[in-house]
Amino acid sequence: KMSHALDEYCGSTFWNASFLDRPDPDLPVCVERTVLVWVPLGFLWLCSPWHLTTLFRKKPPKTPFSKLYICKQVLAGLLFLTAIAGLLFTLAEDYGPSSNSSAKKIPAVLYANPVLFATSWVLVLLLQEAVRRRERAVDSGSLFLFWMLKVICEIFPFQTMLREAIQQEEISDLPRFCLFYITYGLQVVALVLSAIADVPLGLNKVVKKNPEAGAAYLSRITFNWFNWMVINGYKRPLVQEDMWELNEKEATSYISQEFEKIMNHELRKACSRLEKQQKKKNNSRLKSDPDQNGMTKGISQDVLVMEEIGDKHKNKNKKEKKKDDSNYPKSWLVPAVIKTFKWVLIESAVFKLIQDLLSFVNPQLLKVMISFTQDKSIYDWQGYLYAVLLLVVAVLQSLFLQQYFQRCFVLGMKVRTGIMAAVYKKALVVSNDARKESTVGETVNLISADAQRFNDVTNYIHLLWSCPLQIIISIVFLWVELGPAVLAGLLVMIFMVPINGLLASKSKALQINHMKLKDKRMKIMTEILNGIKILKLYAWESSFEAQLQGIREKELKVMRNLAYLSSCSTFIFACAPALVSLATFAVFVSVSPDNVLDAEKAFTSISLFNILRFPLAMLPMLISSLVQTVVSKKRLEKFLGGEDLDTMTVQHDDSYSTAVSVRNGTFTWGSDTEPALKNVTLDINPGHLVAVVGAVGSGKSSLISALLGEMHSLSGSINVKGSVAYVPQQAWIQNATLKDNILFGSELNEQKLQRVVEACALEPDLELLPGGVQTEIGEKGINLSGGQKQRVSLARAVYSSADVYLLDDPLSAVDSHVGKHLFERVIGPEGLLKDKTRILVTHGISFLPYMDEIIVVVDGIVSEVGSYSSLRASKGAFSEFLDMYAKEESNRSDAQKDAEQVDVVPESQDPQADSPPEDMVSVTLKRESSLRHSQRHAQPNGRYDCRLHCPSAPHSNKSKKGQRLIEKEAMKTGKVKFSVYLHYLRAMGWWHASTFVMTYLLQNVAFIGQNLWLSDWTNDSETYTNRTYPADIRDMRIGVFGALGVAQGFLVFLGTLILANGAIRASRSLHTCLLFNILRVPMLFFDTTPSGRVVNRFAKDIFTVDEMIPMSLRSWVLCLLGVVGTLFVICLTTPLFTAIVVPLAVVYYFVQRFYVATSRQLRRLDSVSRSPIYSHFGETVLGLSVIRAYGHQERFLERNKITIDDNLKSVYPWIVSNRWLAIRLEFLGNLVVFFSALFAVLSRDTLDSGLVGLSISYALNVTQTLNWFVRMTSELETNIVAVERVSEYTEIPNEAAWITEKRPSADWPSMGRVRFEDYKVRYRPELDLVLHGITCDIESSEKIGIVGRTGAGKSSLTNCLFRIIEAAEGRILIDGVDIAILGLHDLRSKTDHHSSGDNGLKSIWFHMQDPVLFSGSLDEEIWKVLELAHLKDYVGSLAAGLQHEVSEGGENLSLGQRQLLCLARALLRKSKILILDEATAAVDLETDGLIQGTIRREFAHCTVLTIAHRLHTILDRYFQGDGIDAGKIVEFDSPSILFEKRGHFYSLAKKPESPRYQYTVI
Repeated sequence: KMSHALDEYCGSTFWNASFLDRPDPDLPVCVERTVLVWVPLGFLWLCSPWHLTTLFRKKPPKTPFSKLYICKQVLAGLLFLTAIAGLLFTLAEDYGPSSNSSAKKIPAVLYANPVLFATSWVLVLLLQEAVRRRERAVDSGSLFLFWMLKVICEIFPFQTMLREAIQQEEISDLPRFCLFYITYGLQVVALVLSAIADVPLGLNKVVKKNPEAGAAYLSRITFNWFNWMVINGYKRPLVQEDMWELNEKEATSYISQEFEKIMNHELRKACSRLEKQQKKKNNSRLKSDPDQNGMTKGISQDVLVMEEIGDKHKNKNKKEKKKDDSNYPKSWLVPAVIKTFKWVLIESAVFKLIQDLLSFVNPQLLKVMISFTQDKSIYDWQGYLYAVLLLVVAVLQSLFLQQYFQRCFVLGMKVRTGIMAAVYKKALVVSNDARKESTVGETVNLISADAQRFNDVTNYIHLLWSCPLQIIISIVFLWVELGPAVLAGLLVMIFMVPINGLLASKSKALQINHMKLKDKRMKIMTEILNGIKILKLYAWESSFEAQLQGIREKELKVMRNLAYLSSCSTFIFACAPALVSLATFAVFVSVSPDNVLDAEKAFTSISLFNILRFPLAMLPMLISSLVQTVVSKKRLEKFLGGEDLDTMTVQHDDSYSTAVSVRNGTFTWGSDTEPALKNVTLDINPGHLVAVVGAVGSGKSSLISALLGEMHSLSGSINVKGSVAYVPQQAWIQNATLKDNILFGSELNEQKLQRVVEACALEPDLELLPGGVQTEIGEKGINLSGGQKQRVSLARAVYSSADVYLLDDPLSAVDSHVGKHLFERVIGPEGLLKDKTRILVTHGISFLPYMDEIIVVVDGIVSEVGSYSSLRASKGAFSEFLDMYAKEESNRSDAQKDAEQVDVVPESQDPQADSPPEDMVSVTLKRESSLRHSQRHAQPNGRYDCRLHCPSAPHSNKSKKGQRLIEKEAMKTGKVKFSVYLHYLRAMGWWHASTFVMTYLLQNVAFIGQNLWLSDWTNDSETYTNRTYPADIRDMRIGVFGALGVAQGFLVFLGTLILANGAIRASRSLHTCLLFNILRVPMLFFDTTPSGRVVNRFAKDIFTVDEMIPMSLRSWVLCLLGVVGTLFVICLTTPLFTAIVVPLAVVYYFVQRFYVATSRQLRRLDSVSRSPIYSHFGETVLGLSVIRAYGHQERFLERNKITIDDNLKSVYPWIVSNRWLAIRLEFLGNLVVFFSALFAVLSRDTLDSGLVGLSISYALNVTQTLNWFVRMTSELETNIVAVERVSEYTEIPNEAAWITEKRPSADWPSMGRVRFEDYKVRYRPELDLVLHGITCDIESSEKIGIVGRTGAGKSSLTNCLFRIIEAAEGRILIDGVDIAILGLHDLRSKTDHHSSGDNGLKSIWFHMQDPVLFSGSLDEEIWKVLELAHLKDYVGSLAAGLQHEVSEGGENLSLGQRQLLCLARALLRKSKILILDEATAAVDLETDGLIQGTIRREFAHCTVLTIAHRLHTILDRYFQGDGIDAGKIVEFDSPSILFEKRGHFYSLAKKPESPRYQYTVI
């Protein structure tokens, strides 16, 4: 009926099979006028509602019409006119004068079609206007597709009309003929115009910065807009400036905003679920133990206590585990991710589904193709049609697949970004409890490793449903081909699943173990780098090297086991396809003698099995990466779900009359620890200066932290009126310019900045620094001395103009002059802050009389509060604290009564412990400093005026050399040198490398052999057409086929094992060389290289060498052999194909070279732009309390977003570059398929069907292999860069040998005599001398004090004794031995540093100002030493005693305790020569006194050299003083004589009297 109605509608036959059953087929005219018209128009009408909504919603833009828009509208108008003309022709034919009523009726289609067209063209006019009104739209994909469909559908009537005209040699219907071809021409032009982007004027700027915004539809689906980047990248290495701006939706701020909204909602739901669970648990516990209380009453208390102590250790681990597992909200992160990005997920799922379905069309086409070659009666045109269809399906498949991948990879990037931003935001508000659970390294790991895991999984997340779907469809098709025999193959597959599962669970356990070892290794490595100077001074390198190598060996052992497991699974994988096809075919031919394997069945099945291989290979990988992600998910949920700092602890209520008020406050550092402050009640009036004093560890810093709201409040309330500025005890300095560090986000006011700089005694420093205020400060303030850092930190607080200042002992790190200056000019009653409320923690007694109030803290309790005089009178804790010093002070006061006034010259460049002798930082710095010293003249009144003769250079605007301390990380560009590959292969061992390639080559030969055998087997179906198939031939066929399959598996297994062993060998050798060299490079390297950069070598690069390179290498070799094998087989079967191979190879080579150059550079940019994310994050975590105190969280969040965006700018193009490449390569692969099919059609008479099947099924596989091959080439190049980076650090020149042939005697130095002979030194060959010919003799057991203004070269002198810097001229003799001829370890230490049974002496012992501690147990059996260092009580009070774990950087000890611990280290050594560098700068005076006493007693027989800050350490304890200025010894005698001389020493030692205050000498 339907066809009859259509016949009538058209006035001709709608369908007749005879149209196609001939050598030159054609479609009936009726089909051309109905179906081929309705399809494109139907598509247009379906798409129009979406466009029309924009048309009615949006107002037309104010911009003028573009030329392109006008052309498009004119074309649509002309088409409308052609439709009207067509209608008029029909009307004229029907009703015109020439019409004949008796003639046949004009069919309805000729009326309907013009009307349809006319309305459609009007619709097109409207749609083009709608596109113009849509924001940021440059064209319309649906319109482009419509024009394309229209042009393709019209090809059929196009050739029908032409053929008819040629056959009849005349045109029957001239007007319609002309009209059709005019219309067709207009449509082709419209198609061309719709492929061009119409960029509105307002969008031009955006398009310049981001070409994607202006890319047309065709350019978007083929990624043509990316060409510029690729060509540019090929011409020259890309740099960060070449990167384009991000699309708005790919930017961090947009992603994080969307993600956080949903994440917070999900987190709240999870929290309420957790609360319900806990309530349930508690209720059930109460129900189950009703008589528990009755029981416990009977047990005596003593027994309970005993049991408790015994069980404590047992339960501790259990408890911790339990707590970890249950106490945080779970299962909310994944739903949050899914809900945030649901549309992208749905879109990509649709693409994936279409692509999956299309992939099953190819085997069916292959089937008809084989039957075409078998059946010679089929017309030729069908063969060509099949070849074209193969191409079309393949191209569509490529386009859909690439769109799917693009969406998924961008999604992965967005998920990673969202998580990183969330972790950073959380880190800013996280509570102390949560902070304690993870070190800085572990937190950084969350954004580096865990966020990356999520990224990787999201890329392939759709495979979770797509793999099962592909498996099911394949099995259905296979059943159709082979019937129940498929079940045999299926059983083999199912049997593989549990084996894989077992291997996966085994490898998961190993993986966790591996991660633990890696964390442990990185923790030690970080500590080594942070304390590298100590390691060198103590000659501990070899012991740490051994420790690290031990962990590394364990790690390699785990890696080897992992590799063995993975080679087992590889073996199963390689065997799987062969075994599956073997089982299937064997069962198929064995079941019944009628079942003969022919080419159609065999190769259709093989291509279906090939489709099956992918999901089967991916599922286990996906599952294992999901398992890893689950671990990451838990870590992230635990961190992000951890409790926030309670922002309500500190109120900011302005109605209070007091500036700071605390009521009954009890505070603790964590909810489960003892209170650090108990029952604190304080009222501090506005504008008051308040001191907080107390012994080391009494809770002074805790009080400040409580006021900042950093502590957990158990009871009570705090109110702080107004804003707060905070100066921590250890200054936190950002890696930015000095100016940025002081401004800290405030507006710049030059006069104010100048005032602050002057008051904080920073002016002289600025003159020394190469770039003045614009000097870049390194990581952790590496190029500033301790004192400078502290003053910058203070300047930041002063500049912020806050209401309340919390100063945590800022004066301890500076010498007495500077301390005095800072107190007078900044903190004191006349300073810049005189009207502000100041709370100052201090150990300096001399400042106490100027305080409005003094708070005395004893063991976490505020014991006294009052003015100086009232506290003295009350004879409480405070007066005891003071009396101790009265004696000391009075001893000195006599000598100072009649002295003249001396100007304050601030210390500025004092190199300090962990900031190693930074005078080396740059040329200018040294040169100017020596200039300054040499030009300084004593004025007649004995003053030193430093400003008089200052070189004016620092004020010039020219940026000088050395202004950047830390150079940008060197990034290699261009092609990776071949020598790098050789370096890796050498590290692997040539035997491993060559045998590995050989086994894989053999495996490939076996694979090709197996398929050729199969092709031969299928020819049996023709040989034995009407005869029974002999069983012996059948068994032989099956046997050989199976044997070749198993051989493949075995060879792959062998190859993988060999590679695994080689890779482990390479990993070991590269890591050992790297570690060996890093521990032997001179100190200078660590001063100029941020530790993050070195850590990166040990973390990311070694990870790449361990795990990525072996994988890429294996895949690369497999792909290479696969491509060569495929081309070999196709050329073997269709020799014509060889003609195509060369041009294809050339195109392929160029595409690949272009891509690899760009992709490699984008990868490098990615890794270089990643480091700032991590270092900014690390910096933030370290400076949390400062950032929170100033309330600058928002600014840091913004900064973080910018840093992540910079990284995304290179990640996004990298993703696109992969798609750009894939589309082009797949197109090449599709051409391979097309040509192999085409040549099979051309030579159908000479080919047997088995070979056609073989060649096309191989060709269908080549697309994927080609793609992988380029991807692997690029990945291998990218990853091999790690070898390049590691070997770069193995080639840094080393310091002198640790041990030389000239070794000193066992008891050297027995006397401890030190002699300098015309000793000169410079930091680098191109720099000026730092010490200018020092000559002096220091006798055995003399006590020498070294004093001098900062930068005079005091620390340089001590660095020379350890040969941290080498002599330029002259020499140093210790007990008559020239130290330059000794090995460094002989000089710095004679034996290893282990304390147990340590009988060796430290030849020289060094005590540092900045105490650096390594995690590990406090040293053994040393109570005596601890007693001498005044730590015995403290260690005794610890639960674990000597086994107490010192946390990372010694953070669980106060600064004073850390220094005392370092002193204990020194006491343990009983060295002959002791060097003290500002040893007691950070302890209170009481402890200082105790330490000095200990040193006097215990080191009476030693030669002691002290670099002093507190001059009283020298005044009454040393026999000889030694004054250094400008690198020369200017005075050398006992303190009393030097004092009388009134020279340099006098000017330093004189305590400057202030004209404003009268000192009370205590």
